[in-house]
Amino acid sequence: MLATVALQATPALAALDQSACDRLKASRVLRDQAPVGCDRLAVVRFPYIDFSGARHDDGEMMVLDAVAPEVSQLFHALYRRRFPLARVRLIDHYGGDDDASMRDNNTSAFNQRAVTGGGPPSLHAYGLAIDINPVQNPFLQPGDGGMVRVSPPAGTSYLNRRAGRPGMAEDVTGLFAAAGFTVWGGDWDTPLDYQHFQFSRELAQRLAALPEREARQLYLQKIKAYRGCVGERRGKAGTTCASVQTP
Repeated sequence: MLATVALQATPALAALDQSACDRLKASRVLRDQAPVGCDRLAVVRFPYIDFSGARHDDGEMMVLDAVAPEVSQLFHALYRRRFPLARVRLIDHYGGDDDASMRDNNTSAFNQRAVTGGGPPSLHAYGLAIDINPVQNPFLQPGDGGMVRVSPPAGTSYLNRRAGRPGMAEDVTGLFAAAGFTVWGGDWDTPLDYQHFQFSRELAQRLAALPEREARQLYLQKIKAYRGCVGERRGKAGTTCASVQTP
């Protein structure tokens, strides 16, 4: 288990203390029926480059404890690539309001909420989903009269996914998959969620149910198998390694 420290501290990885947990509950980011509790969440801190090329040292993301070290490695890899992120704030900065976070072009992870449209908990509620640059990678869903609803609205400028513009998720799908986020919303039929990366639901449920040490062991086995599969199948058309993530 990660050492228990307050969120005001600045280590690269920090578990939540009671005051931090109380703040999450007060902001409605975390409620009693959450699939994971405060004891299974960790805050990852890292630098990032914004769209003007400026460095920021205040990137923060909350994820399941078992995957926190690899999420740190993932965002350091984005930094080394100079892949731009507009901002990276915890969702409680927005009171748990996903729409507000998207409008602010915020990259985020944990938020206890249902899948869009209602239903089971989103993978964000497990700390096993990440949304990056919502403006450059908008959420598209069918609207009235055959129209497509774009969230956030500023994302309308990024509907051409072949343009290859900075901050677009297509550039980093491999990095996210290698860290366990093998499901990308840009591969869905409907809705399309270009900003969204997540674990398989089956694996997320199993990781949440296990004690942290066992969950981490299982997670490391899965990403090792995935990376090995990618290496073996590189260059072979029509092959996929996503199935190795399913328990």
